[in-house]
Parts: sequence; C-alpha cells; structure tokens
Amino acid sequence: MARFTLDQLDTLRTIVDEGTFEAAAQRLHMTQSAVSQRIKLLETAAGAVLLRRTSPVATTPAGDVVLRLARQIDLLSADVASELGGAGTDHGPSTLPIAVNADSSATWFLDALADVAASHPVVFDLRRADQEHTSALLRSGDVLAAVTATRAPVQGCVVEPLGVMRYRAVASPAFVERRFDGRVDLDIVDRVPMVVFDRTDTLQHEFVRRVTGRDARAPRHHVPASADFARATVLGLGWSMLPEEQARPEIEAGRLVELAPDSPVDVTLFWQRWTLGSPLLDAVTEAVLRTAGRRLHPMSGGPRPAGRSGA
Repeated sequence: MARFTLDQLDTLRTIVDEGTFEAAAQRLHMTQSAVSQRIKLLETAAGAVLLRRTSPVATTPAGDVVLRLARQIDLLSADVASELGGAGTDHGPSTLPIAVNADSSATWFLDALADVAASHPVVFDLRRADQEHTSALLRSGDVLAAVTATRAPVQGCVVEPLGVMRYRAVASPAFVERRFDGRVDLDIVDRVPMVVFDRTDTLQHEFVRRVTGRDARAPRHHVPASADFARATVLGLGWSMLPEEQARPEIEAGRLVELAPDSPVDVTLFWQRWTLGSPLLDAVTEAVLRTAGRRLHPMSGGPRPAGRSGA
C-alpha cells in the first residue's frame, strides 16, 4: 500500500490551488526544488505521475485520487484543530473549495457562507462552473461540494435538493419601445437582440422555443458576469432571462418590464458534497440548505437542465 506523508499531500494540494510550483513554493516558504522533490517522492510512492507540468498545473487521473485524499486530510485536520481549540497546532483556517453557478453566487449563496464564516475558522475558494464541469470538479477533488443541476450523485458524494431558481424574461422600457414598437410582441422575440451569459447559456433559447415554437435567430450580446449581465439588460442592450430575485426590484422601480409574466423558466438546483464526516462541511451544508429554503422556490416535479454557468 502506498504511504504518503502529510507534507507531501499538503504540497500536492498547494500546487494545485496555486497553479504553479513557483507559487506553491512561495506559499509554503520553501525553495522550488524542495517542492519538486516532495512531488517526486509522492509520485514514487503512488507509482504514477500525479501532475501534468502545464500552466497552470493539472492533475492526472491518478493525481485526482491522491488530491481527494489530500483535501480530505486537510479538512479533517482542520476539524480536529477546531475541536481542540487550536491547542498544539498551527493549522490556520481551513480552505473549502466549492463550485457554484454565477446566478446563485450573485443572489442567495453568499448569505449562506457568511453565516458559516461568522462562527467557523474557514475561508472559501469559489469556483464558477457549468453543469458538466461541476461534476468533473467533484470527481477530481478540486472541490468538496457544489451547487449543481445534476441530480445523480458523483461517486463518493451525496445529493440533497435545494429548490428552484426562477428566471423572468425582461427588457428595459426603452428596448421595448425601440424593438417592439412600445408593445411586447412575443411572436418576434426570436428575432430581437438578446443578452446571454456565455456560450453555454441556453435559458433565453429555451424561453424562445417555449413561447414561439422556434429557435432563436437573434443577435446576442455575451456578458459573462452576473451583475454586468443584469446591467446590460437594464441599459437596453437586449432582453434576457434574469433570476427573479435580481429582476424583481428593477421591475418595481420601472427599469425593467416583464415580457411574459406567465412563462418563467425554472431551474432545479441540488447540493452535492463529499460523504466525508466533517463538522465544518456539515455546517456549510446546513447553512446552504437553510438559506436555499428561504430564498428559492419549492421543488415541484423533475429538474430542468441547467442553462447558465452551472445554474
């Protein structure tokens, strides 16, 4: 059986987190050659190459397995240090890498993390990820948990339902005046400019197919940041699907109008986390479920495919 030292595992995790051997050496207060030597010894013990020397570095399939172990040990060590009140250890705050879609991060998810950070020694490393990449990040050990639209659990993970994020089709009054001659005409919505998050964002297309039965043929503005995406819509670059929580205050203030109040698009969200028995990960899970219960719509029926960066 392969025997790894804690220093070797910590070095592997640090290299992956920092992206390069040089940056890891700076964080660990070591020379780069010493970092390289630790990884050579770790790879010898594993009997496999664990890291691709790219920029940034990437784990091999064998590296994914060892990285998961490194993160598990780091999390458990932090839990033990916390229970001991920090006595006899210099272990700092634990780092929890979590994958989350941009819209959840911009609306409800950070509130859950704030509750945990107020009472636990932890720092969060959030990774924005689409649906497919979320599963890959869990499998590789890059993240310990994820907000995802995937119901099927990744091996070694458990899944709990969070609720439904509802999206509303909206546009600015000036855009409606300019593109719809002052009166919303859903029959031409497939031909007027739209704002999309990125090239994996299908929410607008799903809405178009629902209300017109056709595929969207409109020009598209790509705005891959949640706050900028909402602002681009308010400024009249195009119409878009906004999370209800973002859209509601703008509608009430008259800066946006809803194109089809009876045709929202719902995305069902789930929480996937490692089955590792960790009080800290348990606390994060409890806070996420509690906050989602307050801020998302209850589930009714099966999940819809995610349409925007892991929604």
